[in-house]
Amino acid sequence: MDFSLLRSVEPQSRAFGSDRGRPIDRHYIGNFLETHAADIRGHVLEFGDATYTRRIGGKRVQRSDVLYPRKGHLKATIIADIEVPNTLEAAAFDCIVCTQVLMYIFDTRAALRSLRRALKPGGVLLATFPGISQISRHDMDTFGEFWRFTSLSAARLFNEVFAPECVRVAAFGNVLAATAFLHGLTVADLTQQELDHQDRDYEVTIAVRAVA
Repeated sequence: MDFSLLRSVEPQSRAFGSDRGRPIDRHYIGNFLETHAADIRGHVLEFGDATYTRRIGGKRVQRSDVLYPRKGHLKATIIADIEVPNTLEAAAFDCIVCTQVLMYIFDTRAALRSLRRALKPGGVLLATFPGISQISRHDMDTFGEFWRFTSLSAARLFNEVFAPECVRVAAFGNVLAATAFLHGLTVADLTQQELDHQDRDYEVTIAVRAVA
């Protein structure tokens, strides 16, 4: 990769690099979910599609549901707005995989209360969301994109809904990964060492594991 291209005021990709390869944040999201693969079991709810449920949960998953907020999404088995109280069945899921969703929900606290209520006792919410990121223009115009998070704001939000001792927050990224991600470079453009170096001042992706 010719890093002189980073002097451009236009990114290499406006699709997070997905039109060029695997986006950098997906490296962090995948690693986080793989670390907690054992949690993806039983009755699992995922947002948008069941990609991670199938790939990581495998035979541990007995039932898979896909949530989408509007009708017309072919992969959805549940249509629900999680900002609305009691929109999800109570104590229904052993695991909820909620990747890159919360930034599109204005009332994040209401959404987290809905997700907490939908978990069985001992069920696990695996959530990721951006710290440093471009805006997704399509989603901004379709749903609204409201938030960026830090590990501290994530901890405070989740601790309001889950017992603090049941919440674990992690952050991934460094200045190179953040810069490359903003320009739309991909996992293939960086080395494994460059991707996995962690600098607490450059939080590209925030991840939370919370147990009901």
